[in-house]
Formats: sequence, structure tokens, C-alpha cells
Amino acid sequence: MHLDILLGVVLSYLFGSISSAIAVCKLMGLADPRTQGSKNPGATNVLRIGGKKAAIIALLGDTIKGVIPVLLAKFYGFNAMELNWIALAVFFGHLYPIYFRFQGGKGVATALGCLLALSWPTALCLLAIWLLTALLFRYSSLAALVAAVFAPVVLWFFTKTDYLWAGCIMSIFLIYRHKKNIWNLLQGQESKIGASAARQAPTLDKF
Repeated sequence: MHLDILLGVVLSYLFGSISSAIAVCKLMGLADPRTQGSKNPGATNVLRIGGKKAAIIALLGDTIKGVIPVLLAKFYGFNAMELNWIALAVFFGHLYPIYFRFQGGKGVATALGCLLALSWPTALCLLAIWLLTALLFRYSSLAALVAAVFAPVVLWFFTKTDYLWAGCIMSIFLIYRHKKNIWNLLQGQESKIGASAARQAPTLDKF
């Protein structure tokens, strides 16, 4: 691996390790999301702690966090294989942030941001799948899981094999990070979108 791509991967991981949820809560004077609610630094827990405005900012922050490093790598002239590494570095930075003892969010928004930079038609198609599933079944976790399952197929359709292996790895880890939500869905215990904060189980962070 050349020095430039190695440096890009390291910097992308460090950038991905920045937690939008923790930063937003600190700047807005809210409780640390690692100590309240589900104790997961994600947008859903920020919604529970601080309301819609804080959650939207955290969600946009995590999405933009995925976009910036990949776009910079494209501008720098990295090839498709190298862009795969950059996207994965950002994604794993979010999941396992070095600044927070490797305890991060679930990666949905950051993965979407990476895909927006890699292949915006893919990202928009997956966003449509997420929205349709969420509207039909009212489970955010189920929508994320369905989008993760379809991600490699949609990536292949729009990009063939250019970014397929990175997409497959992100899909696998997205599903793995939702293992508690899968169990709750099977047991009929998963909270639906719009459920009151008081009734939300502590395992429902989606981002």
C-alpha cells in the first residue's frame, strides 16, 4: 500500500472516529448519550435525549462525515480500489472510534454518506428502500436491515464491481450491529417509529 493511501486510510479512520452525537449533545448542553437512554452515541438516542433538532444535526453530521473523506480522495485522484479502503476506514471509525474506547454507533448514516460520495444513485436508491420499508412497517431498524441486504445488489447494478466489496463488508457489519434489534423484531418487542421515548427499549439506536 502506497504512503498516500495509507495516510488517507489513517486520516479517514480518525475523522470517522469523531462522534457527531457526542459533539452535538455537548455543544447543546445535553446529557452525554453514552450515559443516557440506550447509552449508544447515535442519532436515535440523541432524539430521545434532546429532541428532533439535536437528532437531525447529529444525523447530518454522521452522513457528512462519510461524504467528506471519500470526496477528498476522489479529488486527489484515488482509484476505485483505494476509494473502497477510504470508505471502510471512515465507516469503521464510526463503529469503533479510537477517541471513545472503540464504542461507536451502528453506522447507517455514515455508510449512507460514503455511498453518496462513491455512487450517489446507489445511495438514493437505498434511501428510497429505507423510506418505503419504514413507511410500510414503521420499524426504523427493519428499514436499515432491508437497505443493508439490498446494498450489494444496488451497488452492483450501478457500479458493477468497483465498490462492491466495500459495500458487502459494510452491509455485513450493519446487520451485525443490529443483532439486538433483530432479536427484538423476532420477539415482537421492537418499538415502532413514533413510539414515545418512555416506551423505547434501550437497544433501538439505528445510526
